[in-house]
Amino acid sequence: MPKKTIASVDVAGKRVLVRVDFNVPIEGGVITDDRRIRAALPTIRSIIDRGGRAVLCSHLGRPEGSGHEPDSSLAPCAAKLAEILGTPVGFPSTDCVDAAAAGAVASMRDGEVILLENLRHHKGEKKGDADFAARLAAYADVYVNDAFGTCHRPDASMVAVPRAVAGPKVSGFLVEKEIKFLSDTLARPQAPFVVVLGGAKVSDKMAAIEHLLPKCSAILVGGAMAYTFLRAMGRHVGSSRVEDDRIADAKRMIDAAAKVKCDLHLPTDHVCSTQFAESSGAIEVFKDNIKDGYMGLDIGPVTQTRYAMAIGKARTVVWNGPMGVFEWSPFAVGTRAVARAIAEATGRGAVTIVGGGDSAAAVEKFGLAESFSHVSTGGGASLEMLEGRKFESVELLDEA
Repeated sequence: MPKKTIASVDVAGKRVLVRVDFNVPIEGGVITDDRRIRAALPTIRSIIDRGGRAVLCSHLGRPEGSGHEPDSSLAPCAAKLAEILGTPVGFPSTDCVDAAAAGAVASMRDGEVILLENLRHHKGEKKGDADFAARLAAYADVYVNDAFGTCHRPDASMVAVPRAVAGPKVSGFLVEKEIKFLSDTLARPQAPFVVVLGGAKVSDKMAAIEHLLPKCSAILVGGAMAYTFLRAMGRHVGSSRVEDDRIADAKRMIDAAAKVKCDLHLPTDHVCSTQFAESSGAIEVFKDNIKDGYMGLDIGPVTQTRYAMAIGKARTVVWNGPMGVFEWSPFAVGTRAVARAIAEATGRGAVTIVGGGDSAAAVEKFGLAESFSHVSTGGGASLEMLEGRKFESVELLDEA
C-alpha cells in the first residue's frame, strides 16, 4: 500500500522528528560529498516553510556506541546543512538524548531546525532498544522516515521509534521517490528490461539475480563477481577473484537463465594486471581465458561494446555495481562506458535507475549523475529492493 507523506500532515507548531541519512564521507572535518544532505532538503523545507519544528536525527560511520566520539560527530553536517538551507541549524549537545538535547527541542520555535548528535554513539541504536527509542520518540509529535539508505536496517530510529510515536508516522519525499522508482518500476518494468550487475562479490548479488531473472530480458554481469561465473563455465581466470563456495550457485543461475529465456551476459574480454594496483603491474587485455599471474580488473573493449548495444535496446535499465576498479583510471573505462550507455538510453526515453553505493559514486565521478531517471542514495537498501524484500521501517508508516 502507498504510504502517507509529510505533505499530508499539518505540521504547524508541531515537533517533527525526521530520520535523515547524513552518513556522508568526511575527511579532516570536511564533507567530501554532500548528496545525501541535499537529498533531504525537500522534506526539511516542507516542514519549516509550513511552521513545523524539524528535529533531525541520523547516524554517521560506525562508532563503538560507548559514548561521544568526536571523530564521528555530526557537527560538520549541521554546518553544511545551515550553509545549504541559508538558515541556522541548531546542534544542541554531544548526546542525542541528554537533558541539553531535550531542552533544546522543548524550546524550539516554529520554522526552526535542530540536528541531534550521532545516534550510533548509543549502543541502543544498533540494538533497536525500546528504551532508547522511547527517549527519541518523546521529541516527536510527528515521525518522518526520510533515510532510505537505512531503511533495510532494524535500528531503533528506523523501527522502534515509529512504534513508540503516537502521532502520524509518514515518509519523507526522498523515501517516497526511492520506493516509487525502485519498487514500482521493478513491479511493472517496460520491456526490454536490462539489469546491469557488478561489484566484487557474487554472493552479494545472488539473491538479486534469482529474483530478477524471471522479470528481465537480459542481465549484464561485470566486476570481480563475473569471474565466479566464468570459472563455473570452465574458463581459466588466472588469479582473478573467485568465490569457490559460490561456483555451484553460479552454475544454477546460468541454468535458470536459460530456462526463463533471460540472456545472462558475461565478459568475453578482460583488462588485466599482474598486481591489484593502479599502475605498478603489467597490464594486458585477454580474450576469453586469462593467463596465469593476471587478474581481471575491468571488462574489455569488446564486452563494453556488446553491453552498450544491449543497453541501447532497453526501455528499463537498473544498474547496481561497477564493471571494474573504476577508482583507478586504467580500469575505469568499462564502468564509464556502461554509465554513458545508460545515460544515452535515458535520453531516448528509457527509465534508468542507478542503485546507489559504488555505482552512484562512479556516475558522480564521471559527471553523469544528472543523466539518469534516478540515482539512489542507498546502496544496501536498493540492493535489498532488487532482491524483492520489504522493509519493516516502511511497513510501519501510516497508509495513504
